[in-house]
Amino acid sequence: MKKRIYLDNAATTAVDPRVIDAMLPLMNERFGNASSLHSFGTEASDILNGCRKRLAELIGAKPAGIIFTSSGTESNNLALKGIANANSSKGKHIIVSSIEHDCVLNAALWLGSQGYEISYLPVDEFGMVDPETLSKQIRTDTILVSVMHANNEIGTVQPLKAIGNICRENKILFHTDACQSFGKIKIDVRDMNIDLLTLNSHKIHGPKGVGALFIRDGIRITPLLHGGGQEYDMRSSTENIAGISGFVKAAELCFQNRAEEINSITQMRDLIIQTLLNKYNNAYLNGHSSERLPGNVNIAFHGLEGETIRLLLLLDDAGIAVSAGSACSSNGSGGHASHVLQAIGRDPFEARGAIRISLSRFNTTEDVEIFLQILAEKIKLLNPIFS
Repeated sequence: MKKRIYLDNAATTAVDPRVIDAMLPLMNERFGNASSLHSFGTEASDILNGCRKRLAELIGAKPAGIIFTSSGTESNNLALKGIANANSSKGKHIIVSSIEHDCVLNAALWLGSQGYEISYLPVDEFGMVDPETLSKQIRTDTILVSVMHANNEIGTVQPLKAIGNICRENKILFHTDACQSFGKIKIDVRDMNIDLLTLNSHKIHGPKGVGALFIRDGIRITPLLHGGGQEYDMRSSTENIAGISGFVKAAELCFQNRAEEINSITQMRDLIIQTLLNKYNNAYLNGHSSERLPGNVNIAFHGLEGETIRLLLLLDDAGIAVSAGSACSSNGSGGHASHVLQAIGRDPFEARGAIRISLSRFNTTEDVEIFLQILAEKIKLLNPIFS
């Protein structure tokens, strides 16, 4: 049987076996509802509070600021819609970057249909936001700025502290989607002046269906879900104790030997980039060369952009899983032109033609070498538009 190599960790990650071990007892032994008053419930409540405290410690927050949700998408929707609804009397202008995840862009689009005005912050050719440009877009009726920490497609990491300082100076709330960066790059909500922060579990070897939103103390926000008042009345629903525990265990594992793990992943990333750029004259990298996620490679080949889906299928047939961009954007259609690549100046044809390779702790240098060898074989089968 051929070896299967998974290089699409920006889409989702394998659940770490240590996370599974932590979750199992909470499914069949300690399964109580955290709102129940009996011992099963109080035990679940204690576990929940411990998870909230630990996750808060990892981002420099207070435990009461952590609201557990079902996903990064829900957290982003709660941040944008909740802030907009609670602060409409102050203004209806919201700024988002042009390369946000689809859930932020679509939430902003919906708010636009509800009478809010949305400004889209441009990025340079590397996908980087310019803080000075942000300053120029701020108005007296601006109530929220949302800029993701690191982009899910091209891996570019934004200057959050500079953005946070501008927002704080102008008394505007600052939200960041950190689903791709958490556990890989340092985040401190106090140092970076972050008011709202989105996290999720399945990007860091935790279970799917769990996320969190940090909300700084004193911020007014309207809930999306109404019910029994769980999560400080910010997110009514019976808490997924097993999933939350798995999420926090996965987060803790990211901070164990983090320097060593990130160094290993970065070396594999750089090996891929250097090999492809040196070997193929028509290869080009999307995103920043240095200010990028440790495990992200987004690369394309001039003249072969139209063959991207075929290349992915050829690689998949050989046991190699990579991506044509954001799994949430393409939704399996294969014909989606990336709004991120268009924002950095790629034309619509080029914006359909990149492949994303994303690495994790479970990848090895051997995986990378096998991938590069198979990629070289499959590229020969493609039909360039020009020679």
